[in-house]
Amino acid sequence: MTGRLKVGIAGVHGHGRSHVDAMLARSSPLELVAVADPRGSGDVPGATRVFADAADMLRDAELDIAILSTPIPTHTELARLALSRGAHVLLEKPPVPSVADHRELLRAGDAAGRAVQVGFQSLGSAGVPAAAEAVASGAIGDVRHYGAVGLWSRSEEYWRRAPWAGHRVIDGRLVADGVVTNPLAHAIATAFAIAGVAAPEDVVEVDADLRRANDIATDDTSSLVATLRGGARFAAGLAVTAARRHEPYVLVRGTRGHLVYHYTLDTLHVFRDGRALPRTYEFERVALLDDLSAHIRDGSALAAPLARTGAFTRVLEAVVSGPAPTPVGGALVQVVHADGETFRVVDGIEDAAEAVAWEGRTFRELGLL
Repeated sequence: MTGRLKVGIAGVHGHGRSHVDAMLARSSPLELVAVADPRGSGDVPGATRVFADAADMLRDAELDIAILSTPIPTHTELARLALSRGAHVLLEKPPVPSVADHRELLRAGDAAGRAVQVGFQSLGSAGVPAAAEAVASGAIGDVRHYGAVGLWSRSEEYWRRAPWAGHRVIDGRLVADGVVTNPLAHAIATAFAIAGVAAPEDVVEVDADLRRANDIATDDTSSLVATLRGGARFAAGLAVTAARRHEPYVLVRGTRGHLVYHYTLDTLHVFRDGRALPRTYEFERVALLDDLSAHIRDGSALAAPLARTGAFTRVLEAVVSGPAPTPVGGALVQVVHADGETFRVVDGIEDAAEAVAWEGRTFRELGLL
């Protein structure tokens, strides 16, 4: 394909604004021709068409790429519409709320001959295949299990940022806004990419131990263990109730060492043969929109295709359809006021999350929290 690719963005406030800013900062063969948001367009070039409704934009604007940064329950319907209109799609994570929707959207993309790239930015890093290669090389011995640790801090106000925030289901529609499935979803998606796990069938079983410190319907302090096809296991300790943000990472624990991949920093640390100090490697990352543009022009493989996120969606579905999160004991929760916001901090969450990843067991199994 020659000429500039025409891009439309649905959802231009909140995280969606980052897509607008990225487009305006580019001197690339991409042209922002339309935006859609019921709250208005924000600051966009005067020639950009503005719509209040995302579906109207997809129907009326002639787009090569549709970026969908809309509420989770709208993803499947809007992505299908975009594909039917001939657009490729960059779909924010989590991509869809169920395995059935995932399969439906894969079929729609195949039928339209168009690509769906999912907004797991970490998968655009060369560090992900490098970590997988390090595991396959035997540098840390045989794999005992995969793990992930994510420790962020989110305020009570964060859980009120949108009508769907802090919910699992609204009006019978899956929302999936918990820590496992939204703010720290990259931890799971990145670990699965390193483990070579992609399809829903690659996840055999999910044991989710979901907790909450905030007054919400979903989880904010959780652990899970997933059994993968072939017998490998994955364990994650994820929370947005830490006192401060820590850089999240994927752990692979082997019989002769372990590796740690900081997926926000594109940095791999390989601890060989029980050595105290790692060998550390840094990698470059490609922006997913640029990666999708290259795919459209020359057929290069996508970094984060929808097909690569089926295993993540299987976990999401298990989390959302499983038992509701249980409250963290009040004695463990501190209420902290800072910068005009209120935070609920869980004492000991840092050690607990790290223990989950290292031991390969949930909070419940470890007797924590």
